[in-house]
Amino acid sequence: MNAGSFAFWMRIASLFLLRSRRTTVVLSLMVLLSVAILIFLSSLAVGINDAMVKNSVTLYSGHVAGFDLAADLAPERLEVEGVDAVVKRIENRGLLQRNDNIEPVMLVASDPAEEIGNTALWRKITGGRYPQNGNAEILLSEYLSERLGLDIGDQVQFRRDLNSPAAAFRVTGIYRTGIEKLDRSLAFCPPAILPDDESRWSAAIFLDDGIEAEAIVRQYRERFGSAAQFKSWQQLMPDLRQLIDLNYVSMSIVTFIVFGLVAVGVSSAFVIFILKNLREYGIVKSMGVTPFEIGLLIALEVGLMNLVACIGGVALGVVASHAMSAIGIDLTAFTSHNRYFAVSGVVIPRLTPYSLWVPPAVAFGFGLAASIWPTMLVVRRRTAEILRGI
Repeated sequence: MNAGSFAFWMRIASLFLLRSRRTTVVLSLMVLLSVAILIFLSSLAVGINDAMVKNSVTLYSGHVAGFDLAADLAPERLEVEGVDAVVKRIENRGLLQRNDNIEPVMLVASDPAEEIGNTALWRKITGGRYPQNGNAEILLSEYLSERLGLDIGDQVQFRRDLNSPAAAFRVTGIYRTGIEKLDRSLAFCPPAILPDDESRWSAAIFLDDGIEAEAIVRQYRERFGSAAQFKSWQQLMPDLRQLIDLNYVSMSIVTFIVFGLVAVGVSSAFVIFILKNLREYGIVKSMGVTPFEIGLLIALEVGLMNLVACIGGVALGVVASHAMSAIGIDLTAFTSHNRYFAVSGVVIPRLTPYSLWVPPAVAFGFGLAASIWPTMLVVRRRTAEILRGI
């Protein structure tokens, strides 16, 4: 088939659609709104994924965590392109003691300014304040404070084991994250308070927006070899990674179901549309038009209508997504007890190639599939039978 004949059939298909304006408009609106809604829902699903990752990594761990780093490795050496900040932490495993009460703890010594500037743990403080540099102060979880019978201003001792000398701290803050791993075992103090801090340290590495954590981990491994251990948030939180993958799968299933139903509606409407205009198709067949050309004509009608509707749906979906991303959607009432929304329940919809192109692509594909039934209805019916019924 040459370009001229294709243009001819495209023109005929356009005339058929224009002749039945009401049917065309109704079906186009159905496809347009479906595409727009699913683009918005897909961008919302991506925004929920972003929010879960941001809440999880900014609370404490960072996008990338470094473990067992050498004392002579300066934090500045970890600040490669794409890294926003590196928080140095010295972890001291030991015991907190007050009178006869003893609890195991991981006492994290780090710069309060860096912790407050880069993590969100300080936002979970329920009483008091974060420890200040140069002072023997400590931040405890509600769990530890209750177990030890401590309150703001009380004194508590830290020792590495029962036979080690004790260091005294004053409780200046109490926090609660709702995450058991953080609430049961961690306490925080300024650096250089313990005279025998261990030489090795750990790092919480925070990345710029859009930077892949796995790429930074590969870069660190190439630079530092296997002597230092780095893990991305995907490795540290495989449950979160699976949840994000599940969101994508669920959204894809919803997209296929919606457009499957829309395709059935389009196909049924076109059957009615063709039966209404069966006389014209019979005349066209009597003029020697082949079944292939009949199928092409109907496919062009459905495809042209879907194309215009998809373009309009994409435009409307993009506008809706950008409008909501400017203000965000506050889901705090539905996420207040969710560990992946421990910092904030605000979701910012974000358009990605997945959220932008999957809905219209599926809509267009199902739309073409919807033309099969009407096409078979015309092609299988004999010309003489159609003309006798006129």
